[in-house]
Amino acid sequence: MAVDNTVVGAAKRSSRGKIVMLVDNGVNGDSRVQKEARSAAAAGWDVVLLGKSPTKREQFWQLGDAQVRLLHVPTPMHRRRHEYRRAVLRSPLAYRPGPLAAYRKQRMKAWRTELNIRLIQAGQRRSAVGKLKLMPPRIMARVMSRWVGLRAKQTSALERRRKDMVSPLDRFTTAFWLRTMGDRAWRRLDPALWDMELAYGKVIDALEPDLIHANDFRMLGVGARAKLRAGARGRSVKLVWDAHEYLPGIKPWNPHPRWHVAQCAYEREFSQYADAVTTVSETLADMLADRHGLEAKPEVVLNAPDAEVSPEEAAEPVPDLRELCGIGADIPLTVYSGSAAPQRGLDIMVESLPQLPGAHVAFVVLKPTSDYMNGLSARALELGVSDRVHILPYVPHYQVAPFLASADAGVIPIHHWPNHEIALITKFFEYSHARLPFVVSDVKTMGEMVAQTGQGEVFKAEDVADYVRAVKAVLADPKKYREVYDSQGLLDEWTWESQAEVLDGVYTRVLGGGTRSRRAVSVAEVVA
Repeated sequence: MAVDNTVVGAAKRSSRGKIVMLVDNGVNGDSRVQKEARSAAAAGWDVVLLGKSPTKREQFWQLGDAQVRLLHVPTPMHRRRHEYRRAVLRSPLAYRPGPLAAYRKQRMKAWRTELNIRLIQAGQRRSAVGKLKLMPPRIMARVMSRWVGLRAKQTSALERRRKDMVSPLDRFTTAFWLRTMGDRAWRRLDPALWDMELAYGKVIDALEPDLIHANDFRMLGVGARAKLRAGARGRSVKLVWDAHEYLPGIKPWNPHPRWHVAQCAYEREFSQYADAVTTVSETLADMLADRHGLEAKPEVVLNAPDAEVSPEEAAEPVPDLRELCGIGADIPLTVYSGSAAPQRGLDIMVESLPQLPGAHVAFVVLKPTSDYMNGLSARALELGVSDRVHILPYVPHYQVAPFLASADAGVIPIHHWPNHEIALITKFFEYSHARLPFVVSDVKTMGEMVAQTGQGEVFKAEDVADYVRAVKAVLADPKKYREVYDSQGLLDEWTWESQAEVLDGVYTRVLGGGTRSRRAVSVAEVVA
């Protein structure tokens, strides 16, 4: 893979050290990663942030003094090996995987259409002989169409079974690979993880970093392998793993039954190579230390907003939330900003509107036209409240707090999933810096914090009636909740500037000969 010379050149000009940050997304919309790269570069580190391009072309831009490079990641291994083979025993009538079934169905339709036209032409010529000659091929076409249709159905059914993988044979093979390969079983269960490695690996090697900062679990293995390759060539490279969430507790975003177990195995295999671990909350730090047997508890780096922005950022006008919604300052407005998915509980904000006359809802999400958001729009139309639901795109991370500040309440309606219970998530700090009263579900960490500080009201997750109660309480006296921010000084530590100092300390300690890997590991141990 060709490596951009400007990137390599930038890496050679470092005064404190070369850092390559890895993330498995397109960077835009990931405020934590953007702030990490910008602040590290501002602190004197030479930073290149590698992400995944949403297109087939590489992309480049500057993020402060850090350089962003988005790589094209081909995905030929997203289909598991068995999905390319015929299932002769399980489904003998099914076509082999690929476009053959669709082609055969189309071919039969074309044949029968052609015979029908020829029959019409024979009728126009009043040719009884012509019609008689067409009878055998028409019968054959009808029989063959049914045969092809049967085989196509068998093919579709096989594809569904391969995706669901709930048969005794599928369960047996999954258990077999886990038992015989242990944590290395991800190679069989989800080989798509190799696609990331093969796209990022050579680029990281060419940059020759002193430190690799791997964001989340999929980049952990990529960073660990790069560290091992560098060690084999006599170069010492440190690895910092930034764990954003507790992987066993997430709601899998890929429905394939092998996906989650494969990611967990992958994370367990490569966690041992981290020279330091950072994460987003004290609770998660304890859980990670216990799960992975870490010698040192991970450092906590909260995903708090910037207290200050650069002059060029400050010069950009902040969009007016209420203007985008088409409403005035006197209209009650609740807002949700962040990822949109069923487990985030956004539907309760729409379902409650008939019981909140005059109130409006704003959703600030990465993909305003996603299937999930389109579903919420359709539901709002059914309830007759579509004029009070506003779906808006993200703004830059440094504009989030001032953008949201004109709302009357910030809502976090997430459901009870293990990973939702353990952290103060990004929007918690963004809402706080916007000085918004909270309406938050009773997930453990955030619910307890809001109840303790008095920043807002806590409601029972997925309970529309209790949600309505909480919203009405906040809208009745928003000033009471806003005053908490001034009286308790909550925002003093909830700034990215203070968190960046923690992260900088981790880099300095690791490169200065601090925490080491728990044991020496040979390159051969991770070769598939």
